[in-house]
Amino acid sequence: MQQSIEDFISYLGDVKKASLNTRQSYRRDLSKMKRFMEANGINEVGRITVTNINAYVLKLEKDGLSAATISRNIAAMRTYFHYLMVNKKIDYEPVEFLKAPPIKKKAPTILSVEEVNRIMGQPSGNSPKEVRDKAMIELLYATGIRVSEMILLKVEDINLEMDYIICHSDTRKDRIVPFGSEAKKALSKWLGGYRDEMLKGKESDLLFLNCQGNSMSRQGFWKIIKGYGIKAGIKDDITPHTIRHSFAAHLVENGADLRSVQEMMGLSDISSARIYADMSKQKIRSVYANSHPRK
Repeated sequence: MQQSIEDFISYLGDVKKASLNTRQSYRRDLSKMKRFMEANGINEVGRITVTNINAYVLKLEKDGLSAATISRNIAAMRTYFHYLMVNKKIDYEPVEFLKAPPIKKKAPTILSVEEVNRIMGQPSGNSPKEVRDKAMIELLYATGIRVSEMILLKVEDINLEMDYIICHSDTRKDRIVPFGSEAKKALSKWLGGYRDEMLKGKESDLLFLNCQGNSMSRQGFWKIIKGYGIKAGIKDDITPHTIRHSFAAHLVENGADLRSVQEMMGLSDISSARIYADMSKQKIRSVYANSHPRK
């Protein structure tokens, strides 16, 4: 079973051009399913039945996993078994009629401009780490790029004269995203000697590095953002995605058109950007309801 999973993951990368994060997620979910099946005496993928799959999904529910997580696991299994069926590795798909649990869509957490400023003010020292953190957070809010995209940025991707970055993605076309004066100031300071200091004599073309002079991880940056959110006294659990959502919402609130927001964020469909317009309308209604004398 393990070999069929590895073949499937290779197919996702080589043929479907799925991102590294997607491939890692599928491998993780399918490996969990494999362990469950083996624990129940099923070592060959062709022996997995509808009953086995239903029992596995029931276990996920009993384990207290969210509807979104269970749906993701089902999606991974559905794609995996379909791949096996097409390649004649199995005779039928045991997940063909399996329904994913309904998911309640939760509006993204959006920070106010004042809260963003409070977070930006936390890394205020002159140590290489604080200067790096300041540059990363400023760039994240200035461009709305994904963390996975930011940690892969190279020095050559930054144009400080024209104030833009070239953002690369392993599944989408490259895009140019502008940034403002505050991000430029933070980046200029980071590149003005602090980055070389953190490199500790090593060679790297990456823009941002960890304290050992190596490439940064997504998890490492999540911890950085969370820590500064706590220091800023913000009660919500702050993640890099919170900053990305806030970037988009603040642009729309100030008149940016959805097509431009979609392009800057690297969204494949403009419908994904409409949530920020809807949130802006809700905010206007709330202000009206709380302020108009004849509401």
